[in-house]
Amino acid sequence: MSARAILAIAALASLAPAIGQASSPDAWIAFRADVAARCLAAAQATGMKTPEVIVHPLGTETYGVAVLREGADKRICIYGKQSKKVELTLAT
Repeated sequence: MSARAILAIAALASLAPAIGQASSPDAWIAFRADVAARCLAAAQATGMKTPEVIVHPLGTETYGVAVLREGADKRICIYGKQSKKVELTLAT
């Protein structure tokens, strides 16, 4: 994993205590599974075949966040917690 991806995940992890207090453990498990599934589907629609999907455990107050990696292709996936819509950064 690139240093940038690690730093991005670490920065988001620092937000976890402030945003992760209200939901049950089962709700967070379901959230992470939905983020992973939707981000994987979006990545596959852009040509990635079987990317590794690393989901931030809580995301931010408004968004879920995942890093997708397949070979040299790395992207960040943003998931709207209310809309459940995902967007990917451009291929690197």
